[in-house]
Amino acid sequence: MAGPDTRYIPELSTNLMDSLKQQGVVKKLQEGEVLFQEEQMIREIPVILNGSVKIFQVDEDSREILLYYLRPGDTCIMSFLGGLFNDKSKLKAIANEDSEILLLPVYKAGMLLKNYPEWTEYIFRVYYHRFKELLDVVNAVSFKKMDERLMAFLQNKAEIINKNEIEITHEELANELGTARVVISRLLKQMEKEKLVELGRNRITLL
Repeated sequence: MAGPDTRYIPELSTNLMDSLKQQGVVKKLQEGEVLFQEEQMIREIPVILNGSVKIFQVDEDSREILLYYLRPGDTCIMSFLGGLFNDKSKLKAIANEDSEILLLPVYKAGMLLKNYPEWTEYIFRVYYHRFKELLDVVNAVSFKKMDERLMAFLQNKAEIINKNEIEITHEELANELGTARVVISRLLKQMEKEKLVELGRNRITLL
Protein backbone atom coordinates (compact mmCIF):
# COMPACT_ATOMS: atom_id res chain seq x y z
CA MET A 1 0.00 0.00 0.00
CA ALA A 2 1.03 3.59 -0.54
CA GLY A 3 2.79 5.38 2.28
CA PRO A 4 1.58 8.60 3.89
CA ASP A 5 1.70 11.74 1.75
CA THR A 6 3.34 14.17 4.19
CA ARG A 7 4.33 16.84 1.67
CA TYR A 8 1.45 19.03 2.81
CA ILE A 9 -0.38 17.10 5.52
CA PRO A 10 1.57 16.64 8.78
CA GLU A 11 1.51 13.38 10.72
CA LEU A 12 -0.70 13.52 13.79
CA SER A 13 0.96 13.00 17.15
CA THR A 14 0.62 9.68 18.93
CA ASN A 15 -1.49 11.27 21.68
CA LEU A 16 -3.97 12.76 19.22
CA MET A 17 -4.16 9.56 17.15
CA ASP A 18 -4.84 7.58 20.32
CA SER A 19 -7.63 10.01 21.19
CA LEU A 20 -9.13 9.72 17.71
CA LYS A 21 -9.11 5.93 17.85
CA GLN A 22 -10.74 5.94 21.28
CA GLN A 23 -13.57 8.15 20.03
CA GLY A 24 -14.01 6.59 16.60
CA VAL A 25 -14.42 3.19 14.95
CA VAL A 26 -11.93 1.55 12.60
CA LYS A 27 -13.48 0.10 9.43
CA LYS A 28 -11.81 -2.01 6.76
CA LEU A 29 -12.81 -1.51 3.12
CA GLN A 30 -12.07 -3.76 0.17
CA GLU A 31 -10.99 -2.28 -3.15
CA GLY A 32 -14.03 -0.80 -4.92
CA GLU A 33 -16.17 -0.62 -1.78
CA VAL A 34 -18.09 2.64 -1.28
CA LEU A 35 -17.16 4.71 1.78
CA PHE A 36 -19.93 7.27 1.29
CA GLN A 37 -22.35 8.35 -1.43
CA GLU A 38 -23.49 11.75 -2.71
CA GLU A 39 -26.64 13.07 -0.97
CA GLN A 40 -25.88 10.91 2.06
CA MET A 41 -26.19 12.59 5.46
CA ILE A 42 -22.75 13.07 6.98
CA ARG A 43 -22.53 11.39 10.36
CA GLU A 44 -18.84 10.50 10.48
CA ILE A 45 -15.52 11.99 9.38
CA PRO A 46 -13.09 9.53 7.74
CA VAL A 47 -9.37 9.53 8.56
CA ILE A 48 -7.33 7.23 6.31
CA LEU A 49 -5.08 4.88 8.29
CA ASN A 50 -3.92 2.60 5.46
CA GLY A 51 -4.63 2.36 1.74
CA SER A 52 -6.24 5.11 -0.34
CA VAL A 53 -9.69 6.39 -1.29
CA LYS A 54 -10.92 8.05 -4.50
CA ILE A 55 -13.17 11.11 -4.27
CA PHE A 56 -15.60 11.81 -7.13
CA GLN A 57 -17.98 14.59 -8.12
CA VAL A 58 -21.23 13.19 -9.58
CA ASP A 59 -23.55 15.25 -11.80
CA GLU A 60 -27.32 14.99 -12.32
CA ASP A 61 -26.80 12.45 -15.14
CA SER A 62 -24.72 10.21 -12.81
CA ARG A 63 -21.52 11.05 -14.68
CA GLU A 64 -18.46 11.04 -12.46
CA ILE A 65 -15.14 12.85 -12.49
CA LEU A 66 -12.24 12.06 -10.20
CA LEU A 67 -11.27 15.03 -8.01
CA TYR A 68 -8.48 13.67 -5.80
CA TYR A 69 -7.25 10.80 -3.65
CA LEU A 70 -7.18 10.50 0.14
CA ARG A 71 -4.00 8.85 1.41
CA PRO A 72 -2.84 7.61 4.83
CA GLY A 73 -3.01 10.41 7.39
CA ASP A 74 -5.56 12.27 5.25
CA THR A 75 -9.23 13.15 5.78
CA CYS A 76 -12.13 14.40 3.64
CA ILE A 77 -12.44 18.12 4.38
CA MET A 78 -15.81 18.31 2.60
CA SER A 79 -17.18 15.66 4.95
CA PHE A 80 -15.78 17.55 7.92
CA LEU A 81 -17.33 20.89 6.91
CA GLY A 82 -20.59 19.34 5.72
CA GLY A 83 -20.92 17.39 8.95
CA LEU A 84 -20.38 20.49 11.09
CA PHE A 85 -23.21 22.25 9.24
CA ASN A 86 -25.49 19.18 9.22
CA ASP A 87 -25.40 18.99 5.43
CA LYS A 88 -25.52 16.12 2.94
CA SER A 89 -22.45 14.86 1.12
CA LYS A 90 -21.75 16.47 -2.27
CA LEU A 91 -19.16 13.81 -3.15
CA LYS A 92 -18.73 10.06 -3.56
CA ALA A 93 -15.84 8.09 -2.03
CA ILE A 94 -14.65 4.64 -3.14
CA ALA A 95 -11.73 2.58 -1.81
CA ASN A 96 -8.92 2.68 -4.37
CA GLU A 97 -7.38 -0.43 -2.75
CA ASP A 98 -7.93 -2.47 0.39
CA SER A 99 -7.97 0.23 3.05
CA GLU A 100 -8.37 0.87 6.76
CA ILE A 101 -10.44 3.92 7.74
CA LEU A 102 -11.04 5.56 11.10
CA LEU A 103 -14.61 6.88 11.28
CA LEU A 104 -14.92 9.73 13.76
CA PRO A 105 -18.43 10.95 14.75
CA VAL A 106 -19.03 14.50 13.53
CA TYR A 107 -19.79 15.99 16.94
CA LYS A 108 -16.58 14.56 18.38
CA ALA A 109 -14.56 15.96 15.46
CA GLY A 110 -15.97 19.39 16.28
CA MET A 111 -15.18 19.05 19.99
CA LEU A 112 -11.55 18.21 19.17
CA LEU A 113 -11.14 21.67 17.63
CA LYS A 114 -11.52 23.17 21.12
CA ASN A 115 -9.21 20.75 22.91
CA TYR A 116 -6.43 20.06 20.41
CA PRO A 117 -4.72 22.98 18.60
CA GLU A 118 -2.87 20.34 16.61
CA TRP A 119 -6.20 19.03 15.24
CA THR A 120 -7.21 22.56 14.21
CA GLU A 121 -3.89 23.06 12.38
CA TYR A 122 -4.31 19.66 10.73
CA ILE A 123 -7.79 20.55 9.42
CA PHE A 124 -6.54 23.86 7.98
CA ARG A 125 -3.58 22.09 6.32
CA VAL A 126 -5.90 19.53 4.75
CA TYR A 127 -8.22 22.30 3.56
CA TYR A 128 -5.26 24.12 1.94
CA HIS A 129 -4.05 20.93 0.27
CA ARG A 130 -7.53 20.10 -1.09
CA PHE A 131 -7.94 23.62 -2.45
CA LYS A 132 -4.67 23.32 -4.38
CA GLU A 133 -5.69 19.93 -5.76
CA LEU A 134 -9.05 21.24 -6.93
CA LEU A 135 -7.30 24.15 -8.66
CA ASP A 136 -5.15 21.55 -10.45
CA VAL A 137 -8.30 19.73 -11.57
CA VAL A 138 -9.84 22.96 -12.91
CA ASN A 139 -6.58 23.81 -14.68
CA ALA A 140 -6.31 20.34 -16.23
CA VAL A 141 -9.92 20.27 -17.46
CA SER A 142 -9.73 23.84 -18.80
CA PHE A 143 -6.28 24.03 -20.32
CA LYS A 144 -4.63 20.61 -20.73
CA LYS A 145 -5.10 18.20 -23.59
CA MET A 146 -6.61 14.81 -22.79
CA ASP A 147 -3.36 12.94 -23.49
CA GLU A 148 -1.58 15.09 -20.88
CA ARG A 149 -4.38 14.52 -18.36
CA LEU A 150 -4.31 10.78 -19.03
CA MET A 151 -0.56 10.47 -18.50
CA ALA A 152 -0.70 12.61 -15.36
CA PHE A 153 -3.53 10.43 -14.04
CA LEU A 154 -1.61 7.20 -14.67
CA GLN A 155 1.56 8.56 -13.07
CA ASN A 156 -0.35 9.74 -10.02
CA LYS A 157 -2.16 6.42 -9.63
CA ALA A 158 1.12 4.49 -10.00
CA GLU A 159 2.65 6.65 -7.27
CA ILE A 160 -0.30 6.03 -4.96
CA ILE A 161 -0.26 2.22 -5.32
CA ASN A 162 3.55 2.24 -5.41
CA LYS A 163 3.91 0.16 -8.58
CA ASN A 164 4.00 0.77 -12.34
CA GLU A 165 1.41 -1.88 -13.23
CA ILE A 166 -2.11 -0.46 -12.93
CA GLU A 167 -5.19 -2.68 -13.05
CA ILE A 168 -7.94 -0.60 -14.64
CA THR A 169 -10.26 -0.81 -17.65
CA HIS A 170 -10.54 1.77 -20.40
CA GLU A 171 -14.13 2.36 -19.30
CA GLU A 172 -13.03 3.12 -15.73
CA LEU A 173 -10.35 5.49 -17.00
CA ALA A 174 -12.89 7.29 -19.15
CA ASN A 175 -15.29 7.66 -16.23
CA GLU A 176 -12.63 9.00 -13.88
CA LEU A 177 -11.39 11.52 -16.45
CA GLY A 178 -14.85 12.53 -17.64
CA THR A 179 -14.47 11.51 -21.28
CA ALA A 180 -15.46 8.71 -23.70
CA ARG A 181 -13.97 5.21 -23.68
CA VAL A 182 -13.05 5.41 -27.38
CA VAL A 183 -10.96 8.52 -26.67
CA ILE A 184 -9.04 6.73 -23.91
CA SER A 185 -8.49 3.64 -26.05
CA ARG A 186 -7.14 5.73 -28.93
CA LEU A 187 -4.78 7.67 -26.68
CA LEU A 188 -3.49 4.53 -24.95
CA LYS A 189 -2.74 2.88 -28.29
CA GLN A 190 -0.77 5.97 -29.32
CA MET A 191 1.11 5.92 -26.01
CA GLU A 192 1.93 2.26 -26.56
CA LYS A 193 3.35 3.08 -30.01
CA GLU A 194 5.51 5.73 -28.37
CA LYS A 195 6.64 3.10 -25.81
CA LEU A 196 5.29 5.11 -22.89
CA VAL A 197 3.02 2.29 -21.72
CA GLU A 198 2.45 -1.41 -22.25
CA LEU A 199 -1.18 -2.52 -22.56
CA GLY A 200 -2.65 -5.78 -21.32
CA ARG A 201 -6.10 -7.08 -20.45
CA ASN A 202 -7.49 -4.56 -17.93
CA ARG A 203 -3.88 -3.63 -17.18
CA ILE A 204 -1.58 -0.72 -18.07
CA THR A 205 2.14 -0.72 -17.29
CA LEU A 206 4.09 2.55 -17.28
CA LEU A 207 7.46 2.11 -19.00
